[in-house]
Amino acid sequence: MAASDGDREKFFPLIEKKYGEKMAYWFAIMAKLEGKKYPEQISHLRENYGFSQAHANALVMYSRGSTSAKRHESPAAYFKTIDPKQAKKVKEIIKIITTKYPDLELVVAWNQPMLKKGGDYVFGASVSKNHISIAPWGDVLKDFAAKFEKHEGVRVTKKTVAVPKDWEVDTKLLLAMIAARLKEL
Repeated sequence: MAASDGDREKFFPLIEKKYGEKMAYWFAIMAKLEGKKYPEQISHLRENYGFSQAHANALVMYSRGSTSAKRHESPAAYFKTIDPKQAKKVKEIIKIITTKYPDLELVVAWNQPMLKKGGDYVFGASVSKNHISIAPWGDVLKDFAAKFEKHEGVRVTKKTVAVPKDWEVDTKLLLAMIAARLKEL
């Protein structure tokens, strides 16, 4: 069960069921690990109790005072937290897509803007200091990787395309990628 709204407490019933102890027990374990670094706490739970990464992260972060993984309440809130030039470029990319496909919904998931159709993700974007990562969902990237690599300064990874912050959006390529993803649904 994923905590899609970011609420870490939603993991607690599964943690109790899977690892056989009430949360009070796990909070006592975390109290003994207080002051340790995050990786040490995660490793301790994984190595000594068989925790999955997601369950360990939920418990560690909750114990550190972070009750929610959700940082942005809306796409607008997300855009206020990033470089204005990058925000403008990501908004441009999203507008190109939603103008052609107005039935796609812009949401924040994994603390970044995503486009969804119903319950399925279609496209996502995130920013870093030197580039913007665009991420088509599904298996479409493998069919479009070579076309993106022809662009100067673009780097294709397994699941994303890193484009320069000042990328001249290839509208035709972007929309073809989105069309391919929608065909998968």
